[in-house]
Amino acid sequence: MRRFVFIALVSLFLGGWAVAQQQSQPDPDQPGQNQAPPRSDRSREAEAGESSSRDTRVDLSPPKDDVKNHPNSGVADTNPEDEPADVQEMHPWNPYRAMKDDEVGDFYFKRKAYRAALARYQDALIWKEKDAVANFRMAECYEKLDQPDQAIPHYQEYLKILPEGPFAKDARKALEKLKAPEAKNETSEKTQSKR
Repeated sequence: MRRFVFIALVSLFLGGWAVAQQQSQPDPDQPGQNQAPPRSDRSREAEAGESSSRDTRVDLSPPKDDVKNHPNSGVADTNPEDEPADVQEMHPWNPYRAMKDDEVGDFYFKRKAYRAALARYQDALIWKEKDAVANFRMAECYEKLDQPDQAIPHYQEYLKILPEGPFAKDARKALEKLKAPEAKNETSEKTQSKR
């Protein structure tokens, strides 16, 4: 019974394929096979020379008061009169790749592989220059690696980018903790120099 069903399915398939092949090949005996395309196709061909994108242009200019509302976006740092008209330098920008580097860095950080995590967060900053999360995580890595002088600028950069961000409170606490020994060292150096 199974064999019969199999043979029937194969013959149906091959029969359908043969019919399709015959229909796709032009028959020289049939008149009208080499006629011009219908009128609707001709109008499409005529339109092919024109672009429809003119109808769907998107305005890419920044919104009104954008620089005032987002002062730390990096756009306000440039003055159009100071720079030449064309682009002088290009930076790679790929937020998805930066996000993946952050994710892999978090993986290493949880495993206490701080140097590996640090390298991935540094890669994230290559792909997304003002990545707040990468700055915060780099600061934590430097702190774990006992390099507070390297951690401080990254905590400060995080607070510059996201002053009210989810890690802002932790960044402020860490800065207070890291700056306290510096202040003690400066006062002890001053007292020693007076003696």
